[in-house]
Amino acid sequence: MSQPGLREVEHEITVSAPAAAVYRLIAEVQNWPRIFPPTIYVDHVEQGEGEERIRIWATANGEAKNWTSRRTLDAEQLRITFRQEVSAPPIASMGGTWIIEPLSGSESRVRLLHDYRAIDDDAESLAWIDEAVDRNSRSELAALKQNVEAAHAAEDLTFSFEDTVQINGSAKDVFDFVNEAGEWPERLPHVATVRFAEPSPGLQELEMDTRAKDGSVHTTKSYRVTFPHDKIAYKQVTLPALMTLHTGYWTFAPNEQGVAASSQHTVTINTENITRILGADATVDDAKDYVRSALSTNSRATLGYAKDYAERKAA
Repeated sequence: MSQPGLREVEHEITVSAPAAAVYRLIAEVQNWPRIFPPTIYVDHVEQGEGEERIRIWATANGEAKNWTSRRTLDAEQLRITFRQEVSAPPIASMGGTWIIEPLSGSESRVRLLHDYRAIDDDAESLAWIDEAVDRNSRSELAALKQNVEAAHAAEDLTFSFEDTVQINGSAKDVFDFVNEAGEWPERLPHVATVRFAEPSPGLQELEMDTRAKDGSVHTTKSYRVTFPHDKIAYKQVTLPALMTLHTGYWTFAPNEQGVAASSQHTVTINTENITRILGADATVDDAKDYVRSALSTNSRATLGYAKDYAERKAA
């Protein structure tokens, strides 16, 4: 019998992929920002045999939240249980289970169970959680289905690259330059305007208008997670026409010469827009080259100005 105030819900979807492959995809949390639209970033706090603690940053009803969960992984039973250790208000507690059931050698059913309570069992808060869980569960399962079924095709469309600049300065100063995105219109010529907010420490919303090499202006929105003074991870949620995915991170690694500052990108090409943007003869490789050039140009420009900033402070 359910406890008063405790909500228990279940969502499911059928996936045209073997159950073991689906299980592995859910178990490997480092891929979640690519697979699940609400997820911004995930990292491991602890890892043991069949047990782990993970930190998750994700959006819920358009608001960015973060929490820590403990997971138990059972590869034999194709089952993963999870429990939030400290939930983000208005959630008092949240947990659940992924259950993957083989329907045949090439098809499986994925069941996603949740149980949760609202703080003080508040009815309005519970309604907010109901909506967030329902929306995110449907989104996660639909994205999971799409990702698994299109895994082979997407392999050819997804690629990663990194640019690194050596800076004779401190990691803190370089980090500060990238972290203080609200100052970018004054610091970076390719940034026209910025709308920047930090609703909680280390969790940022960044919307900006940037100028491309051809003079056109593009609006993008990202969520960023900061780890002073080592790393800033981000996920772009408003994307240019040639991308269906853009995640990445800035890293700041001290060394004997100062700091190696890097900008990493992972991108999936939107094949539907290649002809419209690049012309009838353009290929996927042309689109990859175009996107890489555009992103590298902006990243290297930002790193160059960060270098000037940090080296002036070190002088």
